Amino acid sequence: MSELPEIKLLIADDHEMVRLGLRSLLESNPRIRVVGEATSPHHAVYQTSLLRPDVVLLDVRMPGGSGIDACREILGRNLGARVIMLTSFADEDAVYESIMAGASGYLLKEIDKKALIDAVVSVYEGRSLLDPEVTRKVLERIRKMAAASDDVEKAALSEQEKRVLRLAAHGKTNKQIAADLFLSDKTVKHHVSNILSKLNLTSRAQAAVWATQHGLLDEPEKKAS
Repeated sequence: MSELPEIKLLIADDHEMVRLGLRSLLESNPRIRVVGEATSPHHAVYQTSLLRPDVVLLDVRMPGGSGIDACREILGRNLGARVIMLTSFADEDAVYESIMAGASGYLLKEIDKKALIDAVVSVYEGRSLLDPEVTRKVLERIRKMAAASDDVEKAALSEQEKRVLRLAAHGKTNKQIAADLFLSDKTVKHHVSNILSKLNLTSRAQAAVWATQHGLLDEPEKKAS
């Protein structure tokens, strides 16, 4: 059996003890190698450009700027990294802004070792990871604030793409979606890629918010003809 690929990680936090603690926890997993550290949003963008990590663990609040702005810049430069936002506080506004900036995950610093490692691996493998306790109120607020659905935008998605998006928005992985819809993993991955492209989004988390905003989760399921 071939070895699983290494995950290169960058830790961005202005507190040295936090960085050291995260490094110690994460490198206890043989797949994960911390390739660098950053102490500010600007430094995080620079280090990501220089070191090309697979995943960036990025503090939301650091001196000299916003981690969310750094996330947006990292993803805007197409550097090949996925971003997990890390914070001490369950801030609804920050969760929403992180999602819309393209972050693949949003975690609280009180997370335990196993959950943190699982989060890094999940995001590396292309899955979105959002702490349910942090995002529940945010998604409820989005649902209540959502304006009438834009039928023109929704019409851009095929019925199969809507089914895939609906399941993805409920947190299902590609493998689980494939099993539910009797498709191959490759086909589901293709659908997800098309959905993000059509909606001009960069992550599954953004797609989940879009589906909530446009009432897709409330629509009755249409049977395939």
